[in-house]
Amino acid sequence: MLRPDSTPLLTLLPNGVLLALLFPALMACTSPSQTDTDTQDKPEEPMLTSTAQRLLVVRTAGWDSVAGTLHTFVRAESGWEMATEPIPIVVGKNGLGWGRGIQDFTSRPGPVKQEGDLKSPAGVFSLGEAFGYADPQAATFIKAPYTHVTAVTMCIEDTASAHYNRILDEGAETPDWNSTDHMLRQDDLYEWGMFVNHNRPGPVPGGGSCIFLHVWRQNDSGTAGCTAMPKVRMRELLAWIDPQQSPLLVQLPAAEYAALQAEWGLPALP
Repeated sequence: MLRPDSTPLLTLLPNGVLLALLFPALMACTSPSQTDTDTQDKPEEPMLTSTAQRLLVVRTAGWDSVAGTLHTFVRAESGWEMATEPIPIVVGKNGLGWGRGIQDFTSRPGPVKQEGDLKSPAGVFSLGEAFGYADPQAATFIKAPYTHVTAVTMCIEDTASAHYNRILDEGAETPDWNSTDHMLRQDDLYEWGMFVNHNRPGPVPGGGSCIFLHVWRQNDSGTAGCTAMPKVRMRELLAWIDPQQSPLLVQLPAAEYAALQAEWGLPALP
């Protein structure tokens, strides 16, 4: 609006008043919002597999499936490359359930692994010690720490024990358990194996224990919660796994694998 003498109103205001009136509008146009700033400053979270140089990937058809396939990968400049021939495997008799590995996956939608439920854990896991019936001199091909299984070797399954989810020799600790997995068996299931770091260290009582990679009974027989495979392939896998390469084990049903592949940095599967 013009005054009768046609002088613009803005020219009659003191400079300080004009600036005060215009400053909020200018800032609204030129300054990023707090939300934008927070988004820009927030560092991108690393993928779950970013530290691994070797990857073991188990995929099953669904949560209740017993049979599946294990693929091995090595990290190259171009990404993940297949390392060995695929390995047929079986998981728990009741399939898979979310476990506790390099993070706690149990809040995700789907079944959750519990002690005695005959499910294998789903998620991403580091690997622990290898074990077998052979003397250490006959297991030098294994790069991981190796436990020679004898008549006194056991894995503690008692949720009330201070040694829950650990392998130890009977007599090495004061017994505070009622349930154990005696590892020197009459069959060859534990002739070669490796501890999967599900619910360890710092196990949650009842979260599941003594989860291994080991030799299978047969190709259609599910396990009590482990992942099992042919003996010759288990032995080859132990020779291939190198703790210096920070290997990780991924176990997922097919639909979850497809949904999480990009987010977790997982390789494409055939």
